[in-house]
Amino acid sequence: MARPIITLTTDYGTSDNYVGVMRGVILNINPEATIVDISHSVLAHDILDGALTIGQAHKYFPPRTIHLVVVDPGVGTARRPILVAGDTHYFVAPDNGVLSAVYDQSESIHAWHVTAEHYFLNPISATFHGRDIFAPTAAWLSKTWQTASFGEEIEDYVRFAIPKPKASGNTIKCLVLRVDHFGNLVTNLRPEDAPALFAPEAKFTIRVGTGVVQKIVATFAEGAAGEAVGMIGSTGYLEISVNKGNAARALGVARGSEVTVELG
Repeated sequence: MARPIITLTTDYGTSDNYVGVMRGVILNINPEATIVDISHSVLAHDILDGALTIGQAHKYFPPRTIHLVVVDPGVGTARRPILVAGDTHYFVAPDNGVLSAVYDQSESIHAWHVTAEHYFLNPISATFHGRDIFAPTAAWLSKTWQTASFGEEIEDYVRFAIPKPKASGNTIKCLVLRVDHFGNLVTNLRPEDAPALFAPEAKFTIRVGTGVVQKIVATFAEGAAGEAVGMIGSTGYLEISVNKGNAARALGVARGSEVTVELG
């Protein structure tokens, strides 16, 4: 049998020892586990950003991968730790909506409230459930695969709607979901939300921050130096980019900023 894969997605950053400690906990329980870091740069306390991160990444891993997702501003409160079985993957996370994008993409969802304390590290810190609850749960799951042994199955897990574009006549209002490392602006607009925008010879104006975008391209290099252009990025959403530049800085835009598409 292949070695089990456990991925890590957190807002912990990498300057402290938190991520290393979680990896140590996992390996102490299951030395055969392969641990893969998806990201530790989720915006601090930002559940939506965490949901987008795991939603865009998990599908590229092999079946039976266990995804450990810790973006947990409610750590130490009554919010539940949960174990989720999706179509082909498993997820261990706080029950705060951080798996909402996963739920949207899955045909089958089963969730368990993790209450089996004999799997946890003790004493349990009120501020580091990533170490004491979530990492041990993921590690023991990778050894036993007995989901029902972790707690009672639940159906009232927390989920929220990922923001959608809003159309009015020939105008579509959308927003910047994320700003990536290169300053590209990832919006929440998909081709199916505005087919006319991506048609040959389409006429449109995209207004974002201090800039105007009037060109949709297939690659970064098709934009002139310093020119803001649109494209369908690897996530499947409209992105605003500046060739060899930083669109967020150039246009004075941040996450949550409004993007207006005017057709015709």
